[in-house]
Amino acid sequence: MSEIPAKATESEDPSDGARAEAAAAAAADGAGRATGGTGLSSFDGTPPGDAMWQSSPPGSIYDYIKVASFSIGPDGLVDQWSLRAEQVFGIAAERAVGMDPIEAFIDPDLREQGQRKMAEILDGREWTGVVPFRVPATAEDDAGGQGLAEVYVMPTQTEDARRGAVCIVVDVRTLRSIETDLAASQSIFGQSPFGFLLIDTDLRVRRANQRFAMLFGGTPDDHRGKGVHDYLPRPEAERVSATLRRVLETGDSITDMHVTGFLPGSDERRHWSINLYRVHSGSGRPIGIAWLGTDITARRAAAREAAAARRNLALLNEAGARIGNSLDLETTARELLDVVVPGFCDLATVDLYQGLLAGDETPPGLADGSAQLRRVAFASAVSDAPFVGGGAPVAVGAVHHYPFNSPCADALRTARTQFVPAEDGGVVQSTLAVPMVAHDTVVGLAQFARTKGSEPFGDRDRDLAVELAARAAVCIDNARLYRREHERALILQRSLLPPGDPVASGLDIACRYLPGNSSADRPSEVGGDWFDVIELPGHRTALVVGDVMGRGLRAAVAMGELRSAVRTLALLDLEPAEVLSALDEIARGLGAPGGVQQATRAARRPREADLSEVYLATCVYAVYDSVTRRCTFANAGHLPPVLLEPGEDALMLDVPPGMPLGVGGEPFEEVEVELPEGALLALYTDGLVESRDHPLDEGLQAFVGALTDPSRPLEDVCDHVLNTLDTHHGEDDIALLMARVQGLPADSVGDWTLPREPRSVGRAREYARGQLLSWDLESLVDTTELLVSELVTNALRYGEGEIRLRLLLDRTLVCEVWDSGLVQPRRRRARDTDEGGRGLQLVGLLSAAWGSRRTPRGKTVWFELPLPDGETGLTDPAEALLSLF
Repeated sequence: MSEIPAKATESEDPSDGARAEAAAAAAADGAGRATGGTGLSSFDGTPPGDAMWQSSPPGSIYDYIKVASFSIGPDGLVDQWSLRAEQVFGIAAERAVGMDPIEAFIDPDLREQGQRKMAEILDGREWTGVVPFRVPATAEDDAGGQGLAEVYVMPTQTEDARRGAVCIVVDVRTLRSIETDLAASQSIFGQSPFGFLLIDTDLRVRRANQRFAMLFGGTPDDHRGKGVHDYLPRPEAERVSATLRRVLETGDSITDMHVTGFLPGSDERRHWSINLYRVHSGSGRPIGIAWLGTDITARRAAAREAAAARRNLALLNEAGARIGNSLDLETTARELLDVVVPGFCDLATVDLYQGLLAGDETPPGLADGSAQLRRVAFASAVSDAPFVGGGAPVAVGAVHHYPFNSPCADALRTARTQFVPAEDGGVVQSTLAVPMVAHDTVVGLAQFARTKGSEPFGDRDRDLAVELAARAAVCIDNARLYRREHERALILQRSLLPPGDPVASGLDIACRYLPGNSSADRPSEVGGDWFDVIELPGHRTALVVGDVMGRGLRAAVAMGELRSAVRTLALLDLEPAEVLSALDEIARGLGAPGGVQQATRAARRPREADLSEVYLATCVYAVYDSVTRRCTFANAGHLPPVLLEPGEDALMLDVPPGMPLGVGGEPFEEVEVELPEGALLALYTDGLVESRDHPLDEGLQAFVGALTDPSRPLEDVCDHVLNTLDTHHGEDDIALLMARVQGLPADSVGDWTLPREPRSVGRAREYARGQLLSWDLESLVDTTELLVSELVTNALRYGEGEIRLRLLLDRTLVCEVWDSGLVQPRRRRARDTDEGGRGLQLVGLLSAAWGSRRTPRGKTVWFELPLPDGETGLTDPAEALLSLF
């Protein structure tokens, strides 16, 4: 600074007295501190406790600015030095007293001007100016320091009327810092885009900024002295007041406290985020609380929208994971309600068209929405809540319909969601009637309701309800289609199984068939399991059990074709191994476009067929002869039969398994076993003894162990086996065929060997007549004699070797003629002029059935006659003969 700015006045100025007195008082105070005096405590006799003259409390202006005082004597030297001066200049009083202030504090370049000013001051002039000064070097600071002070000099007089001066010094840099801080504070407070309040210790507004005044009306000064109760509802104001007191008491700041209220003249609820912190004076004394508020209403709305979107997305994800895990209609409907209650609504119901549940292709009554529906599911998060939908309550499982003019009927009719009005006095305040649409077809109606106290449904909720109902509708429609296919396949499969209880000669038969059931984690389809009991000539019986690999309608159809083929082959009276060989060819032909021949040709070259078109099956085929009680088995990859003999443990018969049907290339072996009287024979499929939880070996041992008493009724044995084994898993179909051996009694068999001579014809008639009379079948004698005569005559004319005649009596009368010839008899129609050729025609007319079969040593020609029971009359031989001409 090149010069000292100054303003000098005469001491006779009227105001100089007051200023001089104030300066003298300050000087006296400073001097008292410097010398340990009491300063102003005894001024004018005022008691020391007078509030006007007590020490300034913490928080005064002097806590922020540096003010010092010292006095100059008539000689121009410092004669008094205050404690504040020690703080400003950093020089103790012992050193400062007696110093020349011009020489000690003024730069050399300004000392001459300073001496002139000092002379003017000692001459009685006041002076004010900004003076650059330097702090003299000390032991701690050799270089000293620089400063800038505003100095106010007031002339004084000593007791001897000599002139001196009192100097008041203010640190200019501190003042400028305060000025900068005040300007910054004003900018922050006044220009802030957020609501800014300064609240005093009485929780009253001391100062408000313009932004706050714009929101709540008026000017910033209009808000002075108001409390939070003037801005917020009472409950919210009490909460905020408690928080303000806590901040004021503890000093802990509060960040992002959410406050709810209303703006003046508006009913819209607003939300603010409030930050609170305690404000202190320069001495650290709490003087109030700063309040910084931000309007977050839009942000809260956006957050609610985002939360609702996330909640809806989570609900849709949950629906995708939980709905449709089962192919059962009712279970799928319950899965929908498990998802929406209570996450989306408080009550919900699902109604499906009764015709759809009954298996109709298209639910009836879609034109007006008044068709009958069945309530298949209901869920409630409210105890004792009524069924929604209006009108009388509808129980789960009940069939009902909605009135034509009702919102529910309108939803079904238009396939659009409808809002159902709430009933007066009810607990429900909002209901959505959502049609369940799958593939442009309404399959039912879902209703979602919210009780009073919950948020009413909005457009977003309606869209979510439509999406949930659509997903469930697709799953329900898939379940409907699956149920239809499953029922059709099951009907087909059951139609291919033997109706009722099969009857066989020399065997007591019992059977069980259990189709696979649907489960939650694995939908089950019908399988290809089957069994059959086929009566063969000569009171023999074929027992068949098989299993087509795979599931579904294709497996059931393949099973039907194989079963039909088995019955056809059995009627040809082929050996068991030959039957399985023919079945193997047929099974290979099922997967070939050209049938069996195409499959046979394809077998000669590398096959490139799709594996999905390859049909494989296992089968065990047994032929039981009730006369000899011998049973011949052939097996094509099936589980072995189990035999339980009286007094013995059950065992699995050692029947070579062979390859499954459809593989081809391998011959099948036969095993002949003699079955004791009263023994039990069990044929079964793998569903009985195998599951995911029980391996095959364990299941076979359990099955063998379950067969203990062959004398029990067969129906009880079947029930015991199914109850003992774990047959409730529902993973596969189960077929069980049980047979108790009851051989034909010896007195029911007539067996004779005839020589190859013409007299054997008459002898055969005599044997037949005598045997029938012993059986008390006199009414069959004439017919039997005639037919036996024809068959023995044919054996003599066209056969070879000796002739064997056998009569068998059981439920029917069977006559067999054996010879060693291999040529099978062939029935032909004789012309009117032919003398012969009518013997087999006569056999066909008079018998219930006839035929021939090959044997290991030739052939057997047989016929069968029904036993007289008073209802079925026999054909008169004379009339039969006349009918041939």
